[in-house]
Amino acid sequence: DEKERFDPTQFQDCIIQGLTETGTDLEAVAKFLDASGAKLDYRRYAETLFDILVAGGMLAPGGTLADDMTRTNVCVFAAQEDLETMQAFAQVFNKLIRRYKYLEKGFEDEVKKLLLFLKGFSESERNKLAMLTGILLANGTLNASILNSLYNENLVKEGVSAAFAVKLFKSWINEKDINAVAVSLRKVNMDNRLMELFPANKQSVEHFSKYFTEAGLKELSEYVRNQQSIGARKELQKELQEQMSRGDPFKDIILYVKEEMKKNNISEQTVVAIIWSSVMSTVEWNKKEELVAEQAIKHLKQYSPLLAAFTTQGQSELTLLLKIQEYCYDNIHFMKAFQKIVVLFYKAEVLSEEPILKWYKDAHLAKGKSVFLEQMKKFVEWLKNAEEGNQQLSSYVE
Repeated sequence: DEKERFDPTQFQDCIIQGLTETGTDLEAVAKFLDASGAKLDYRRYAETLFDILVAGGMLAPGGTLADDMTRTNVCVFAAQEDLETMQAFAQVFNKLIRRYKYLEKGFEDEVKKLLLFLKGFSESERNKLAMLTGILLANGTLNASILNSLYNENLVKEGVSAAFAVKLFKSWINEKDINAVAVSLRKVNMDNRLMELFPANKQSVEHFSKYFTEAGLKELSEYVRNQQSIGARKELQKELQEQMSRGDPFKDIILYVKEEMKKNNISEQTVVAIIWSSVMSTVEWNKKEELVAEQAIKHLKQYSPLLAAFTTQGQSELTLLLKIQEYCYDNIHFMKAFQKIVVLFYKAEVLSEEPILKWYKDAHLAKGKSVFLEQMKKFVEWLKNAEEGNQQLSSYVE
């Protein structure tokens, strides 16, 4: 009696018989499944139900169909291998789970299991499952956390995970777009894990990018490249602030930053912006406007050799000027300090004449524009007329 209660054979026979009667008309299949839920124990036999709908019968461990079981051709694996057919199957699962909400968890577990069984399926069966999964991820029937199964060591090592991911992401992006995919991945902390689809020795942005670009998924390659770059920039800023607070020698900091730039392909403009914000966040600023300028000049004078190492291009100098402008505008006590900071950096050879003039003429931001241009007016006039730079500068500054 106990055995009978937990024996899915009878349940399987009922489902397969019903599917044989409906044939491949998927609307009729959806109606049959809807009606059967009232008579059959879907809650207990969810795994059997989903095995049948995907593979045509109950799956043995590893993904093979149990030999002695009856099976049906009304299933994902026996269907046409195209997007339209998989969209129609996705509707069947959608309707079923909307109608019997309690099947949601069972379905998620089923898909995780199927992904672990991928090596037991044929290439065509894998392709269909990948397309279907992509569609179900796009319409919210599945949660992106199911992708964890693809990080299984054996699947990764044999290239099954990466090949499956190509088909899956193609159908997911086809239903939505890369931004929607990114949001779903971020929600389950998977936005930075996609490179794990490859073995450790191939986990580089270059390899990922080449593989997915050649497979026609350029937007996914660019997304991962971008994620990697954001991660590297955050890491750089964090490490920089720690080095500064420890008081590490500038030559060591400069060497570290240059290595990171090379390793992660970070531009000098990006680096100078990171250094500026790191330098400005290492100090507790005075709340009095008349004292803050003095404090800033003293602090920035100390760090000017570090900034000078990363303003070797005009564009980097301009980036720094815009960052200074933004900072002085956003921090009200600094409004009057802008010109003093620029002159200090000019004297310390962090900034040169040309970028300052370009900033003044047409490259400034709108933030606090009139205030800062007014502050810079005399200095800019002096720059335009200066012939013997340093001597005249000291007289100008004094």
